[in-house]
Amino acid sequence: MNGLAVYPGTFDPITLGHLNLIKRAALVFDHVIVCVGNNSNKKAAFTMEERVAQVKKVCSRFPNVEVDYSEKLVADYCRSKGAKILVRGLRALSDFEYECQMANFNRKMNPELDTFFLVADSKYTYLSSTAVKEMARYGADLSEFVPREIIHEIEEKIGNGGKSYAR
Repeated sequence: MNGLAVYPGTFDPITLGHLNLIKRAALVFDHVIVCVGNNSNKKAAFTMEERVAQVKKVCSRFPNVEVDYSEKLVADYCRSKGAKILVRGLRALSDFEYECQMANFNRKMNPELDTFFLVADSKYTYLSSTAVKEMARYGADLSEFVPREIIHEIEEKIGNGGKSYAR
């Protein structure tokens, strides 16, 4: 499939599940923009600048992936970039209901925008940034949940000063 796709998210922090979706989207589309944004329903642990830097660090391995940020509505951001495809991941049935609602909303805001759903790899269906932050608070080993390049940053920011209690 050709063209430009946008994969938006808060990425607070980016997880291996997010990275798996980015890798798969990069195989399908000519160019993918990973757009870091804010969610008014969430209090971010990392600043926008920190999240963008983390996503850039872990996405540098994909030549057709660009990292950007926006405080616009996703439908408006896609219009400004000329993107007609929005990539979203689905972990469970509950995600499907919410994502369908958002896809219809985005299409109402931008009639040229279609949403492309990727089902999460089964080993990441339970994974969320919220769960990663909770594990980090208790010093758990994060190596199976987030890219190795950013583990130390997460431990320093959220965890117990990088001191792991995992045995």
